[in-house]
Amino acid sequence: MTGVTGVIGGPADRIELSGLRIMALCGILDEELVRSQPFEVDVVIETDLTDAGSSDDLADTIDYGGLTDRLVALALERHHGLMEHLVARLAETVLAEERVTAVEISIRKLRPPVAHDLRSAGVWIRRTR
Repeated sequence: MTGVTGVIGGPADRIELSGLRIMALCGILDEELVRSQPFEVDVVIETDLTDAGSSDDLADTIDYGGLTDRLVALALERHHGLMEHLVARLAETVLAEERVTAVEISIRKLRPPVAHDLRSAGVWIRRTR
């Protein structure tokens, strides 16, 4: 079965994961090399949800519980110098799911080490299969 198509011809169906909080090592400053800091991740997954909508079976969709476990594990496995590198690796993890056709991910450092009142600093990317 095929789902409704979007403007560019792919599935218009999406799964959204908002506000995943992770304490991770990421940054290039001395303090960021040794002290975990809070990040917030949002993920929008493009996939065809037609089968899952009909079957009501987890096997026909993306198991976002397992996926979030993998994303957190990846963020914690080692230090990442740049958020750009970390978010690209997170996107690769999502795209490894066979049903995913595209992913948009944003990551925000919730306590950026700057000398100004900055709520967050972040990176947003979109990757397709």
